[in-house]
Amino acid sequence: MSHFRNDRPAPRFDQVRYGVDRGVATIMFDRPASFNAYSTRTLEEAALAFREASWDDAVHAVVLTGAGTRAFCTGGDVREYAAEYLSRPRDYWKYMGLFRAYIESILHCPKPVIARINGICVGGGNETQLACDLTVMAGHAYLGQVGTGVGSVPCGGATQWLPLVVGDKRARQMLYLNDRIPARQALEWGLVNAVAPSVRNAGGFVDDPTPEQVEKAQKAADGWSIDLARLDQAVLDLTDRLRDKFPECLRYTKAQANFWKELAWHQTVGHAQEWLALHYVCREPHEGMNAFVGKRPVDFAGVRRAWAEDRGPEFVWGAPTGKCPACGSAGLPAEFTHCGRCGAAMAAESAPTRARPEEAR
Repeated sequence: MSHFRNDRPAPRFDQVRYGVDRGVATIMFDRPASFNAYSTRTLEEAALAFREASWDDAVHAVVLTGAGTRAFCTGGDVREYAAEYLSRPRDYWKYMGLFRAYIESILHCPKPVIARINGICVGGGNETQLACDLTVMAGHAYLGQVGTGVGSVPCGGATQWLPLVVGDKRARQMLYLNDRIPARQALEWGLVNAVAPSVRNAGGFVDDPTPEQVEKAQKAADGWSIDLARLDQAVLDLTDRLRDKFPECLRYTKAQANFWKELAWHQTVGHAQEWLALHYVCREPHEGMNAFVGKRPVDFAGVRRAWAEDRGPEFVWGAPTGKCPACGSAGLPAEFTHCGRCGAAMAAESAPTRARPEEAR
């Protein structure tokens, strides 16, 4: 019996849904309460689901989407990051290995993968849809990156592929400023292949809804609603057309079309895995992610002050240069007023300052 037969036992999933209907495999992020953010387990399950679809010779296309109408995928679960990885950066290195395997399961899937954008698609969600072959987006959805605002860097696909897709300046705008890109703009920029109307009222579908109309539709208020029927039809049209193409020719066409994506990815992602793991000991992710979890504004000004005043800005509580005058413990954070071991007051020391250019002369 072949190990790759279609009738082998199906794996069990908890945080993704997997199914096959009429030759189309659907993989769905199933964490709507977390806006379909992926956890560590989600990444493992999604990669396994893509392996299933890759090996199933009855499958001619794969659709990747999210549960509900609010979110396609909002990237990594920041609450999990704050709880698990801020204190164990070495484990974030392992997590990034799982993330790489997940993204590569999309890149290397021998079937065309269609991203069905049913809602918010930001951070690693946008990196996910960039990894896909084709994207159809609901009219109420938006795309974006969030890394520089939460203490991370979107080098899991965005820094590599946005310049290829939208050009250098637009890529930098998305990466630096974290702008939301609405559906029509995403289509104009070439981020997606098609946009399907999804907001409707008594008069029918609204082609270019305002944020206020989207909010009403999400709340089902005043006769407004979200309707994904046209999104589903647009996806079905693509999968039907792909069925009438030769499978081996599609597989190798994808491999060839992936050249520039693969080149950018493999030249940078290993370095990204190393840097991100090291960065998790720093002040920026500590502040950004705890602000997100605590639902408070990020203290960007405080981080900037630490840089301007040379107060060990890379470290959460300053550089580990303090020494307790009572018990002699060394390596204490410079901003500690009391020893973390014996509780004694630390000697007040002014933070080192850099000489101004005119003073140096």
